[in-house]
Amino acid sequence: MRFGIFYEFQLPRPWGHDDEHRLLKEALEQVELADRLGFDYVWEVEHHFLEEYSHSSAPEVFLAAASQRTSRIRLGHGIVQMPMGFNHPARVAERVATLDLVSDGRVEFGTGESSSEAELGGYGVERATKREQWREAIDVVTRLMVEEPFAGYDGRFVHMPPRNLVPKPLQRPHPPLWVACSRRDTIHLAATLGIGALTFSFVEAAEARSWVEDYYTTIASQECIPAGFAVNPNLACVLPLMCHADESTAIDRGLDGSHFFGYSLGHYYVFGMHKPGVTDVWQEFLENRDRFGFSRAVAAQTGQQLGAQLMEQGLGSLRGAVGTPSQITALVRQYEAVGVDQLIFVSQAGRNRHEHICESLELFASEVMPEFRARAEEIEARKLERLAPSIEAALSRRDPPRPAPADYAFPAMPQF
Repeated sequence: MRFGIFYEFQLPRPWGHDDEHRLLKEALEQVELADRLGFDYVWEVEHHFLEEYSHSSAPEVFLAAASQRTSRIRLGHGIVQMPMGFNHPARVAERVATLDLVSDGRVEFGTGESSSEAELGGYGVERATKREQWREAIDVVTRLMVEEPFAGYDGRFVHMPPRNLVPKPLQRPHPPLWVACSRRDTIHLAATLGIGALTFSFVEAAEARSWVEDYYTTIASQECIPAGFAVNPNLACVLPLMCHADESTAIDRGLDGSHFFGYSLGHYYVFGMHKPGVTDVWQEFLENRDRFGFSRAVAAQTGQQLGAQLMEQGLGSLRGAVGTPSQITALVRQYEAVGVDQLIFVSQAGRNRHEHICESLELFASEVMPEFRARAEEIEARKLERLAPSIEAALSRRDPPRPAPADYAFPAMPQF
């Protein structure tokens, strides 16, 4: 089991002039602390126009800053939006490669396509073709990183002549590939493509078991044809985190933030109606949270065994890893037992306070993490040994890098 921290840069209304500046500076301090404490990953999203839910539109800038304040933590794009309206594949390849160089080879390359109307409509991305655009863009980006020179591409969405990408990433053939997943079918798709599955949904350990089994069965099958030029067999789950020696204090410090995280996600992706610059998502959350599975009374029960949700009389309410070290340890053991490779924790959410987040990370690192770190490398080594023949077979099914046309050249200026 490995551990990560996750950032949307949440900022509920009302906003002050300096709030976004403070938010990013505090997040950098938290990442620096997490690096010292031994957390394995930091994941940063790319989102656009999602007021209050996510003020993170340029993750490559934040991760580059984090790279210079840390030495070992892996820097995860969780995720880069790949459809052409958001990012041209060549620009993605250039930015990821440069970040990999300045971080000494610590980049994890998460990919995705978005589904919010705020983003797709804002950038003019066609919803019906966004999955196909994502798939084509991954092929282009990884070929740009591997082929020297890039042989060119004539696809449905990308038309690009031969060029040589510079710089190339430090990690070869390229940084590990991941994809954002919210449903079981997307996790299965990740396995068919030989890429890591970032499950950004609050799933119970018991449900995760079937996801893990299908994922690794598919990785080991002939159905797996890698999207890139390496296989990244890993499955990660996201949970809220607020750790304190006193359970009631953990709840007071972290539960409302966790619930706002879930509610604001639903606002933009499921049930909301948004008026840009006007809608107050935080106020709507306070008024409507119980209707959408974020009942404070249900989730704030003390003395319970933790789960992604707590239940009361048939009602479920998000809880996650909000509790004491012993409660959280028991919860993490459940995910480890079913084969989840990484838990990614959301602490910067709602109005959770910076000092409470830092205290929580420190307590988790001292009281919970050591048990799992002690056996992580052995578990990973056994997994990779078991999968090695399947990975080799999968890579043999992937089309190899292509040579550029031997006679291709371009002039400094068009010839008329």
